[in-house]
Amino acid sequence: MAQCVQSVQEFIQDSFVPLVAALCSEEAERLTRKNSLSFAELVKPFCRLTSEVHMRDPNNQLHVIKNLKIAVNNIITHPPQPGAIRKLLNDVVSVSQPAEGLVANVITAGDYDLNISATTPWFESYRECFLQSMPASDHEFLNHYVACMLVVSSSEPEPVEQFLKLSQEQHRIQHSSEYLYPKWFIPNTLKYYVLLHDVSTGEEQRADSIYEEMKQRYGTQGCYLLKINSRVSNRGTDEQIPDPWSQYLQKNTIQNQDGYEDCPYTVISNKNTDHLISDGLDSEIKDGLSNNFKTHPLQLDHPSGSLDSTDYMKATASLQDSKKSNSGTPHGACLTLTDHDRIRQFIQEFTFRGLLPHIEKTIRQLNDQLISRKGLSRSLFSATKKWFSGSKVPEKSINELKNTSGLLYPPEAPELQIRKMADLCFLVQHYELAYSCYHTAKKDFLNDQAMLYAAGALEMAAVSAFLQPGAPRPYPAHYMETAIQTYRDICKNMVLAERCVLLSAEILKSQSKYSEAAALLIRLTSEDSDLRSALLLEQAAHCFINMKSPMVRKFAFHMILAGHRFSKAGQKKHALRCYCQAMQVYKGKGWSLAEDHINFTIGRQSFTLRQLDNAVSAFRHILINDSKQPPAQQGAFLREYLYVYKNVTQLSPDGPLPQLPLPYINSSATRVFFGHDRRPAEGEKQAATHVSLDQEYDSESSQQWKELEEQVVSVINKGIIPSNFQPTQFCLNRYSDNSRFPLAVIEEPITVEVSFRNPLKVPLLLTDLSLLWKFQPKDFNAKHDGETKELGTCDDDMIGTEAIAEFLINSEETKVARLKLFPHQTGELHILGVVYNLGTVQGAVTLDGIDPSIGLQTGKFVSNGLSVRGRQDLEIQGPRLNNTKEEKTSIKYGPDRRLDPIITEAMPLLEVFFINFPTGLLCGEIRKAYVEFVNVSKCPLTALKVVSKHPEFFTFGGNTAVLTPLSPSASENCSAYKTVVADPTSVRTALLSSASSVDFGVGTGGQPEVIHVPLPDAVLLPGASVQLPMWLRGPDEEGVHEINFLFYYESIKRHSKMCHRVLRHTAVICTSRSLHIRATVCRSNALEDEEGRGDNMLVFVDVENINTSETGVKEFHIVQVSSNSKHWKLQKSVNVSEDKDTKLASRERAKLCFKAVRCKNSEENYTFADIVFGNEQIISSASPCADFFFQSLSSEFKRMHVQSHTHVSQRATKQSFDETVRLIQRCSEVDLNIVVLWKAYVVEDNKQLILEGQHHVALNTVGKEAFSFPQKQELPEMVLLKFFRPENTPVPARPTPEQLSNLIKTSLHYPESFNHSFHQKSLCLVPVTLLLSNCSQAVVDVMIDLRHKTTSPEALEIHGSFTWLGQTQYKLQLKSQEVYSLQLKACFVHTGVYNLGTPRVFAKLVDQVTLFETSQQNSMPALIIINNI
Repeated sequence: MAQCVQSVQEFIQDSFVPLVAALCSEEAERLTRKNSLSFAELVKPFCRLTSEVHMRDPNNQLHVIKNLKIAVNNIITHPPQPGAIRKLLNDVVSVSQPAEGLVANVITAGDYDLNISATTPWFESYRECFLQSMPASDHEFLNHYVACMLVVSSSEPEPVEQFLKLSQEQHRIQHSSEYLYPKWFIPNTLKYYVLLHDVSTGEEQRADSIYEEMKQRYGTQGCYLLKINSRVSNRGTDEQIPDPWSQYLQKNTIQNQDGYEDCPYTVISNKNTDHLISDGLDSEIKDGLSNNFKTHPLQLDHPSGSLDSTDYMKATASLQDSKKSNSGTPHGACLTLTDHDRIRQFIQEFTFRGLLPHIEKTIRQLNDQLISRKGLSRSLFSATKKWFSGSKVPEKSINELKNTSGLLYPPEAPELQIRKMADLCFLVQHYELAYSCYHTAKKDFLNDQAMLYAAGALEMAAVSAFLQPGAPRPYPAHYMETAIQTYRDICKNMVLAERCVLLSAEILKSQSKYSEAAALLIRLTSEDSDLRSALLLEQAAHCFINMKSPMVRKFAFHMILAGHRFSKAGQKKHALRCYCQAMQVYKGKGWSLAEDHINFTIGRQSFTLRQLDNAVSAFRHILINDSKQPPAQQGAFLREYLYVYKNVTQLSPDGPLPQLPLPYINSSATRVFFGHDRRPAEGEKQAATHVSLDQEYDSESSQQWKELEEQVVSVINKGIIPSNFQPTQFCLNRYSDNSRFPLAVIEEPITVEVSFRNPLKVPLLLTDLSLLWKFQPKDFNAKHDGETKELGTCDDDMIGTEAIAEFLINSEETKVARLKLFPHQTGELHILGVVYNLGTVQGAVTLDGIDPSIGLQTGKFVSNGLSVRGRQDLEIQGPRLNNTKEEKTSIKYGPDRRLDPIITEAMPLLEVFFINFPTGLLCGEIRKAYVEFVNVSKCPLTALKVVSKHPEFFTFGGNTAVLTPLSPSASENCSAYKTVVADPTSVRTALLSSASSVDFGVGTGGQPEVIHVPLPDAVLLPGASVQLPMWLRGPDEEGVHEINFLFYYESIKRHSKMCHRVLRHTAVICTSRSLHIRATVCRSNALEDEEGRGDNMLVFVDVENINTSETGVKEFHIVQVSSNSKHWKLQKSVNVSEDKDTKLASRERAKLCFKAVRCKNSEENYTFADIVFGNEQIISSASPCADFFFQSLSSEFKRMHVQSHTHVSQRATKQSFDETVRLIQRCSEVDLNIVVLWKAYVVEDNKQLILEGQHHVALNTVGKEAFSFPQKQELPEMVLLKFFRPENTPVPARPTPEQLSNLIKTSLHYPESFNHSFHQKSLCLVPVTLLLSNCSQAVVDVMIDLRHKTTSPEALEIHGSFTWLGQTQYKLQLKSQEVYSLQLKACFVHTGVYNLGTPRVFAKLVDQVTLFETSQQNSMPALIIINNI
């Protein structure tokens, strides 16, 4: 139980006090009414004695009475009605509330820190009022009047006669059968005569003379002169007199409760009297209560649709009226402090001289009567031991006793006399004697089976035993238990049972027996009185929390039960308090259903009490926690919440918009998109893909776009990226870099995508959904700033706001809303959040298993009319900082500025459309498409460039291309190439042309990835559009390719914030296999070409059709082979079969052979040589053929450049040696590029299409095979890891044997057969010319050794034996590119076939010492036939 102001002893003593009746004349009442008080009310504050009192017990021992209090009441001849008592108790509890600023106790139990009110003053007020208002009954005398004060005014004509009349009236009330109420202790009631004298108006002498007469008539101890009203009431300037009456009179007394309607009560009657005991149960409740479990045990007492607080208002109206009347009128206005002392003195005199002597005498009389009736020789007091020392008879249990609660004793019965004596002793604090008497009476009553009387004796015996000084015996709790059970089960008297429980629980609490006290309190809760049950359950909860080991969950559970019963009793404030205290235990422990119930009830009660903020908070908790409630319950919760919120907003319609809890917003998932939505494709016109909110974020792709933009900005700024460069970000999300303020352009929309989640199982309908923003206008070219416009949803002239009329989120659905703003001024914009009306949809609850959301996908949604307007803020936490040591050791977050764009001045806006753009190509296929550039803004744009990682994929044509092409429709069936009709005589012979690489953007020093778009006049005016041809070439690798284009453009006018804009396009091309080309080049043995130059080569081209027939390709035709080089050119085709057509069906392979010679022209231009196999010559030096060639060339250079960079570190030592090696290596290098142009015949939908294409092969080294597509290198096998430090000494590079063999080219000129007559001359001499050609750019020393190296007989047999005549060694020096002819003679002695390729040629550079042997002749045998004639 909670702590009380009084101790348990004080509480019990004040609960049972001697009762004194007051009977006043009318004149006496008039005197007291001057102070707005009745006589009983006048003396009430002074009824506690301030000093000890002494009296003697029947054994003549002195007995001390401490702190005695008496109760003086006006005589009421009708018993209080049960309905009035219930009303009074209800009012007392509702008035007593916790103090506003009261600091609650903090109790720590385990994990819980609970704020609990330590005291419960409402319970103490209830208990005091309950005990005072208990009607008197016949089985006990504690509530019977011991004495009666007869009060007469001194101003009456005949006061003595008036006393006589009052005396007779009292006698009639006590002894006449007309009056059954009030009850009197003994027939001979003490009468005390009080003469009331008004000092201010009365004559003091007359009063004194009347008092003297009274003393003679009634004795000095039987009368008193009380002087009051010493002050005139209208004197307002006097000092303030304290008002001791207010604390008593605020508790509405039973005397003025007569006017209330009565409720049913139980009547226990006999022939003498009707005894009224309140039961509190309606008859229909009694009948149906025991088995009525249809309603929820914690159901609120009003239906779910009603939120009316009229029941509470009615319950407290009367009490508040009485409070107003009491508090508005000052009490004791005519009394001075001297009068207060006189009243106090009067009560003391009455008690000392009248009441206590009377009680002492009565106890003696009763003691004597009992001794004589029982035949005992000694007084009861001395015989106590004898009575209790004998053998005890075992008491029968309650169940064995028959119901004899109707048995009544006559007033003079000795059993009642014992009880009367016990009660008198108890009232004057003689607890030992009282206990003895109660114990004796108890045995007598049990013997007679008078259970009501026995229960009363047991109850008071237990209390007396507890109150005995020195505690000679333990508190007999079983006495109380028996009494409670008897009252409740046998006598059906809940009022008496309740008194027992209140007393016993307080006693048990004082002994720290909280568990027993709680069990006792819970046992008395029943359905007959909600108020009593609520109070007792609350006290039981306090018992659980005050235990040595607090039982927190039991405390919370019983608090909930108490709150429910308070609610049923109409005590809304107390109900709310109980639920709030219990919530501390259930909150955050995962008991979601319990939390929901408590929060719902708190919301309901708070709303009823008009505590709307608390109600909103409670309902908010229900909705935002992950509720496990069924959909119907969640729908009910949501409707309640909306109803409450609507009431809150109606109270302050002009206040700030409230924060709504639903739906959830995932702020970090908010995406912001700057710009117009992408246009859809129109037929063959396909708009640039650009960026849209429908695309998923890809960090790799984002990085690629950033690199492309940096690349083009670097080119524009001559290789330097400006420090204020900010990569363009069209779409900001949680992964993008949001540390800078994003830039938006005036008059271009800003789209904010907000992610909503509905946690409930019922749909939510958001209406009139729009963004909330703050804007500060700024002219970025001016000095001053404008004023900030807050939340300007209505200022459409600054920022246009788009609203979504209806936005439905189905149950447990995550859905995004895209909200737009249209900035009309430059400045700083801050997007704060969203504003909307939150409502529900009619019929949103699932019925019969049918999901209602099925029908809610389309059309208009029917709202149930209940919606509230509110807002939710978008608060985005930036990324965690982790750079410095301080940031790593603490938790700091950077800014996220995606919702704070800066609106800049107008900028041009480009749209790009692709016409006839293919989605599938063959590898190497050339296709002509068109690109349309449209300026859709009001500003002209310039400096249009496109940048891509794959520049070899497309071209706009070189400077030689025609800038005004035919329309796309006219060129559909035309060739993508520039062609001329071939001369039939020139078939398979090279047709020459030349072109400069500068014309095609190669070799200008710029990056080949950045391509200038050739706009007419270099400017695109507002609203203008231009179409340009674009040639595409299918990538060499088969598969799906994503090719990114970044279009860069600028405004003619320079801006401070935004320098340029970009447009993105991603083309997806699927390529399928076509041709695979391998080529090799080797030096020709023929030293001289037709023009007499000694440098020519053979080029072998191997073409294989690797296409699979899935793509519908029938066959490939090789229509032309072209060469491009600064040094070499193809001269003619040297195929054996001249007439064979070069058609390749699937998996067929063709081998082509060409002769290549050196070019004569300068090194500036490339020489293009075309060898035509068909009827038309494709001009390979024009667009697009040359474009793709040069782009492939630049990408090849790029690849070679990357490889060469890895070897730079190894060039540190032996510079001269490296130069030598380089000169030797260059002998074997050849710079010849082959372009194979082809046509493919495709059957598609019964139509034959002709596709064109080209493949490039770069021949770099003599004898090394080159491919049209780089071969994939085999991955090395897994090897064990070796841990060692690599040596830094670089190994000097040595030329390979292949490179050495190409340093000097040798050729033997001789007759194939030689006829000689060996009969005439035995030696045959044949002249042989040895041609030596220096292939290097340096001077070379050459040594020729004619001696035979081979000595083995096998070699002799194979080669035959011949001899070189003349010098066996020659030493020559050849200049750069020099051809030297050396005349030799071979001598033969037999006929036969001989190999003349025996000379060994050694060469070295002039500066070098090392000699390198060439191995040219070993591989090429020179056979001669010697014939005899």
